[in-house]
Amino acid sequence: MLARILFLVAMLLPCALRAEEAPAEKTGFARKLTIYLAKGAPDACGPGCDRWIAIEGEIDGDASQRIRRFLAGVNDTQRPIYLHSPGGNVEQSYVIGRLLRSRKAVARVGRTIATACAAGTQVDAACLKTKAAGGEVEAELTTYHAMCNSACGYLFLGATSREVAPDAALAVHNSRLVLVFHGHPAPQAVAEYRQRRIANAERDRAAFIAAMGISRELDNLIRTVKFENLHMLTRAELYRFGIDTRAFAEGMWKLEKATPPFISKIAVMKKESGSSFRTMEWRMFCDTRNRVQLMFAGEIDEASVGKSTIMMTADADKDQEAGGSPVRAAKYEMWSGSIDPDMVKAIMASRSLHVRRSTPMPDEKVDVTKFDIDLTGLASMRTQLAAACSSVAAKPKGPWPASPGPAIPLPNVTAPPSAVPSP
Repeated sequence: MLARILFLVAMLLPCALRAEEAPAEKTGFARKLTIYLAKGAPDACGPGCDRWIAIEGEIDGDASQRIRRFLAGVNDTQRPIYLHSPGGNVEQSYVIGRLLRSRKAVARVGRTIATACAAGTQVDAACLKTKAAGGEVEAELTTYHAMCNSACGYLFLGATSREVAPDAALAVHNSRLVLVFHGHPAPQAVAEYRQRRIANAERDRAAFIAAMGISRELDNLIRTVKFENLHMLTRAELYRFGIDTRAFAEGMWKLEKATPPFISKIAVMKKESGSSFRTMEWRMFCDTRNRVQLMFAGEIDEASVGKSTIMMTADADKDQEAGGSPVRAAKYEMWSGSIDPDMVKAIMASRSLHVRRSTPMPDEKVDVTKFDIDLTGLASMRTQLAAACSSVAAKPKGPWPASPGPAIPLPNVTAPPSAVPSP
């Protein structure tokens, strides 16, 4: 009996619960969780927000201690926290998640790009030294292809305000128990101990999720996803589980260096019935002949009949209007039009683009949906677009298409290329 007790004590110390990714998914992440203050351009993290806290990299065994010390020195508890992590140590993630809950933290999934670091080298030794030096790090922020996977999700659940942009990912899977044994224990004793630890881990996870006010459906889902796989939570699941309960969510404006280049934004909106969402995209192309090509594409409401219309106005001049009847293709609709300089000027001077969509319904009524698209960051993106357009135009590659192509079918807006390993 004494030998068995000593054996179990020896096993308790080195074991750890991991919800980590395969090596391919860790590419581009620091081996230790990094936290630092970041400062960007005006409105970089939303209207009136230019400072945030970045938490990124793998969740290691000492991460909670560093996070606790760091946050103790930050008085502004409502400064948003942007997470970008492939996962790591589960027990540490619970501790950090509870710490974020005690601060009533605001958490979002997003990538912080330090301007002092060369493109693509955000995790080399020099860049990590810059981020760990203290003080504020000049940076840019993007939600595009940002991820909070595996154990990172528990950090995210700890926040009281949670936002996952349509072009970011929150992915889950079951954890892997890592045990290191000393000596040569009997196989039956190892199996029994492993089973008890797994059962305890499942109880701990269920208790944590419940304590964070999240639906038990999330825990039920995690139990079905093998460690080797990842399940990226859909917008409907984020809403139904109580993780991100916004009926309307949008990503940031981003520059796509295609031919021709363009600026784009993805948004999702909850349908009136049920918890399903409709995905939409806006694109603005290069100036041609003193006009700008604007495009809208979105999923068609299955209950609609006939052609819908979409009209758009801006804060600065509501007399200027753009839009029309979208063209249908499969389950998508697309409108593309050329807007004049006055409309462009109004858009650039505005905070919001007001959208009105009218859809004929089977009962001969017309469903009118109104919502606003945030224009924060569009002006700076358009400056970058102008530079990209000039660069492409200078290359002898022949003329661009007369009418820029629509995003039909819409892109997979939630899945970063490395977020979902093959089964």
